[in-house]
Amino acid sequence: MTDSLKTLSEHRCFGGVQRFHEHASREIGLPMRFSVYLPPQAERGPVPAVMYLAGLTCNEETFMVKAGAQRVAADLGLALIAPDTSPRGPAVEGIDGATASWDFGIGAGFYLDATAEPWAEHWRMESWLIHELLPLAAQAFPIDSKRIGIFGHSMGGHGALTLALRHPGKFRSLSALAPICAPSQCPWGDKAFSGYLGSDRSAWLAHDACALMQSQVVAPYPEGILVDQGLADKFLAEQLHPQLFEAACFSAGQPLTLRRHEGHDHGYYFIQSFMADHLAHHGKALRA
Repeated sequence: MTDSLKTLSEHRCFGGVQRFHEHASREIGLPMRFSVYLPPQAERGPVPAVMYLAGLTCNEETFMVKAGAQRVAADLGLALIAPDTSPRGPAVEGIDGATASWDFGIGAGFYLDATAEPWAEHWRMESWLIHELLPLAAQAFPIDSKRIGIFGHSMGGHGALTLALRHPGKFRSLSALAPICAPSQCPWGDKAFSGYLGSDRSAWLAHDACALMQSQVVAPYPEGILVDQGLADKFLAEQLHPQLFEAACFSAGQPLTLRRHEGHDHGYYFIQSFMADHLAHHGKALRA
């Protein structure tokens, strides 16, 4: 599995190492990039890891450069994994104007496996992450595959919530920052889901965090889910709908800490402000 792994760059960082990689993905059918931060504790053996899923317009570099996460991860002994958000390159740039509309839904991966044409061949982000990237990371790096958490921002927050609920037992901790909580009920999700999954809206619910939470028979994360949301976020009212996820968690008996923050917007200054809290949330769950 590691035969095609390429190291694009490597940087010392807070006693650990920040790496950027590319590999030939079987699931996507194209080269895919991701980044890994290994804390200094990884020199002594496998460490727990948290996978971060970024939002629209982002890639595998955005989180590692902008979030200010490595210092805290080094203190906690957490590895960080940040995949790219979408298939890229000449093979997909001409598909229904994917590049031109990357920041509006279609073209961005939304962390699902597309079933509708022309997206179905390469837009297999869920299978890439779950069945390929996580096993590759555990094989290639000193990462404990039994101690993995997941979080994300915006579209990536949607991905973190849905993947955690769709794959019970895969992730031991879960959080999100300004996630798209109910994509079947917002314009971004409507555009992406109709493109990737077709017009049958019932199929969309399998990738909607609120619907998935409402279907739970027991609380999937009894130690709690952490969500932070800025109240000055221009996408809050139309696209994000955290109150719907809050209601779904209440209905399922799922402990949720939903924190609303005056003055904070949707960007990485907001993310930086609460990054330490999110990594501490994961570190506590993954130390056991």
